[in-house]
Order: sequence, then C-alpha cells, then structure tokens
Amino acid sequence: MEIILERLESTDHGTFGKFILGELTFYTLELPWLENKRGISCIPNGEYECFLRHSAKFGKCYEVKDVPGRSGILIHRGNYGGNKSKGFKSDIEGCILLGKSTGAIKGQKCVLNSRKAVEEFMSLLNGQSFTLIIR
Repeated sequence: MEIILERLESTDHGTFGKFILGELTFYTLELPWLENKRGISCIPNGEYECFLRHSAKFGKCYEVKDVPGRSGILIHRGNYGGNKSKGFKSDIEGCILLGKSTGAIKGQKCVLNSRKAVEEFMSLLNGQSFTLIIR
C-alpha cells in the first residue's frame, strides 16, 4: 500500500500537508524544513517504509524507517510543529502529526482533532505496513 503525503506550505508554524486514504483526508504537520537537521527539521521528500511499533509515549503508532541521518520518526498525535528557536510551540522533534483539520490555537497554526485522526488512521490501516511517499 502507498500513501502520498502532499506538502502544502512550510513556515515557522510548521510544514503543513495532507494525505487521502479512500474517503478520508488527514492533515499533517511536521517541523519546518531546516536541511534535515535532527530534532528541528522535517524529513526530506522521498519514499519511506512505515511499520507499526509501540511507543512508550504514544502507544501503537507507525514508524517511518530509513530516513537519511535520522531515526525514531513516528506518525502520532499532537497539535503543534513550530520552529522553537523562533518562539513557536512544538509537539514534535521530526515526527509527523495527524489531524482532522487545520486551524490555530492561541495564534499559532496547528492541526486539530489529532487524537481522532490517529484513531481513524490506525483503524483504517489495521496494522498493515505501507510506503509513505512525501512530495
């Protein structure tokens, strides 16, 4: 199975995108692009294999494997993906957040209804691994 993550915009608020699975659209949020630097940047465009794993913090989630120079990249719940060095909040250090929509909380752009999005995503995939194509 292939899932395409189409990136739409990248600002200090984060890198926003979406992917569509059947009739469901999921909105994504990653860190801004900062040359793939660990902990402060989204990952490069490309194709990555994703496998189910257990995270102590997030429970069952998907891990994005074989990212050049990076590890531990997860797809999980959260709202913020901003550039911390510029004073923005972030719930990630390189991972991908899922939401049902986008919006703002206290003036910062973010993804919303993340917990529900992750539940739906996990239910839809039912543990099946997939190829993530980021463009």
